[in-house]
Amino acid sequence: MDYGNGFVSKEHRELLRSVSESADPLSASPLQISITPRSPKSPKSSSSPRSLKNHDKHSHSLKDGRPKKGGYGGKGTWGGLLETSDEGHNLDPNDPNYDSSEECEGKNMRKAGEEEFGEYKKKATVIIEEYFATDDVVSTANELREIGLPKYNFYFVKKLVSMAMDRHDKEKEMAAVLLSALYADVIDPSQVHRGFAKLVESADDLVVDIPDAIDVLALFVARAVVDDILPPAFLTKQSDRLPRQSKGVQVLKRAEKGYLAAPLHAEIIERRWGGSRNKTVEDVKVRINDLLVEYVVMSGDVKEACRCIKDLNVPFFHHEIIKRALVMAMERWQAEDRLLHLLKAAAEEGLINSSQISKGFGRMIDSVEDLSLDIPNAESILRGLISKAASEGWLSASSLKALPFEQAKQKQSVEDGVARDFKLKAQFIIKEYFLSGDMEEVSRCLEAENSPASPELNAIFVKRLITLAMDRKNREKEMASVLLSSLCFPAEHVVNGFVMLIESADDTALDIPVVVEDLAMFLARAVVDEVLAPQHLEEIGSQNQLLLISRPDSSSIGSRVLQMAKSLLKARLSGERILRCWGGGGGGGSGGTAGAGAGAVEEVKEKIGRLLEEYESGGDVREAWRCIKELGMPFFHHEVVKKALVRVIEKRNERVWRLLRECFGSGLITMYQMTKGFSRVGEGLDDLALDVPDAKKQFKCYTDRAKIAGWLDPSFSIDLIHQHTN
Repeated sequence: MDYGNGFVSKEHRELLRSVSESADPLSASPLQISITPRSPKSPKSSSSPRSLKNHDKHSHSLKDGRPKKGGYGGKGTWGGLLETSDEGHNLDPNDPNYDSSEECEGKNMRKAGEEEFGEYKKKATVIIEEYFATDDVVSTANELREIGLPKYNFYFVKKLVSMAMDRHDKEKEMAAVLLSALYADVIDPSQVHRGFAKLVESADDLVVDIPDAIDVLALFVARAVVDDILPPAFLTKQSDRLPRQSKGVQVLKRAEKGYLAAPLHAEIIERRWGGSRNKTVEDVKVRINDLLVEYVVMSGDVKEACRCIKDLNVPFFHHEIIKRALVMAMERWQAEDRLLHLLKAAAEEGLINSSQISKGFGRMIDSVEDLSLDIPNAESILRGLISKAASEGWLSASSLKALPFEQAKQKQSVEDGVARDFKLKAQFIIKEYFLSGDMEEVSRCLEAENSPASPELNAIFVKRLITLAMDRKNREKEMASVLLSSLCFPAEHVVNGFVMLIESADDTALDIPVVVEDLAMFLARAVVDEVLAPQHLEEIGSQNQLLLISRPDSSSIGSRVLQMAKSLLKARLSGERILRCWGGGGGGGSGGTAGAGAGAVEEVKEKIGRLLEEYESGGDVREAWRCIKELGMPFFHHEVVKKALVRVIEKRNERVWRLLRECFGSGLITMYQMTKGFSRVGEGLDDLALDVPDAKKQFKCYTDRAKIAGWLDPSFSIDLIHQHTN
């Protein structure tokens, strides 16, 4: 190989030799290197590999000869052949399976995606500018559809609101109306959600250009909630994802407490920018109601009614016409045919599109249970209206979800068919478990009998397990709780099981007089074992209230069970007491027998003390972690936290603190158990201060460290512990 008269260092020669020897002559072309003498003016000159035309040009800049990120070549460099960074190629050209087209395709796809998104941004900005100039909702919707890139519509939402924020009230109102118009029909709800999430996340940047950005964006969020294009839960969920000190959190708090919490907030929010608009949502609703009443009671003129609908100029709100017409037809059966005739005519003329029709019927299905309070047979009437509309061809019934009664009917069919067989098998599995205590066998049987992990069947198993245990001795009750903890059913399935238990409590009470006490203890034990979270008790309470409304003749056993369960959980040292209630100390691991895992609480405390002592004297953190896990009592990890924290305070031992950090980081100890452990130490600070005078000061210091590390909620404090204790 000819190197010319140029200078080649010894290091470069060695690199060249190693590359030449390792290269595959069949898959790689010979390495060509052209070396030119160094320029005296530019000792670090580089030649561009992009063009032969510029090959001999020297750079007089102060930059070194290394190629730019992603580029190759340059004097004194080896380009992509010697690239080892992760940011470079992931594919090895010397690999026998190497296909250069794969790499090119990946780059081309990324480049095409970036270009596609860039093009969408330009078009979206133009559409928004035109909309602010023309105020034409229909044209804007058509133009956005024509772009044909719905996956980027979140950017349209973000751009529309951010541009409107820096303009007058007129544009702000126009933006809110446009979002309501495009929602669901043109822009998918998930894209609206994502667009507002992006806006809230960028609040810190918006404040730089728009001084009142927090207030304006908060009002946009509140308006979106009022217009039903954002769920109220967006505020809390998004707030949890943002840093505490971010402007986005301030926006969400302002929206919730400053606007949505105010009396008559809907009217206030809708009219906030209404000075530039004569038409609000409430005004349109009133006009829709008036035209329908006039059509039904007085004129009956279909053409006149259609003209009034057209004059409203709210094609994005036609679902409200469908909904109000259906409600009126259900309330005034004499007007049913006339109203259906109007809706059919409007659909055939194209005045109300199929999307708005489906949306209107969908809203009726969602609210039919509330309507049943005023119209007893509302569901059957609505089913008849859907059938007529579908038979006349102006409604696609397949696009609608099932009515609540039909959903219940489907659920009942599962109960009557597969569930009947499953109940018998579940009863046999549970009885076998009470004899053998083999939890692994129970898991295998459940996997075989309920392979799709059906929520209904899991709930049935929970109900059957607790029902059979309540009619037996404490040993079986303890075994039932241990099994429930080890099966790891989703919390929703367990909740449904307890709801079913409460529904059948009246019948159960005939055979088991102490059903209230037993059920309350099982429910409290499920919370202690972290099978359920405390908030699931509220969910069960809500289901119980619905039961009382639908069945006024039912007793209040469910309310008494919930009240007793909450009382048990609020008591001092409730966890230990509930764990001991049936003579056990907690659940076993995922395998083995229930008897082996149900040790006494005191014995477990001793084990925890011994493993901490062994670790403190020089043990391995992984070994200590394994021992904690093998205790098989995740619901009792607060005892580990308590004992470890006391040792840290007494001996100022950072080694034990590192063990807690390892356990939390790996997910072995949850935030709930951390909080409970710190709370228990806080409750006993006065006693601890007798041995360690600065215990309170140290506790505060370690509490602050735990908050920073994310172990505790920022609201956690000693004062709250003392208030709870008092």
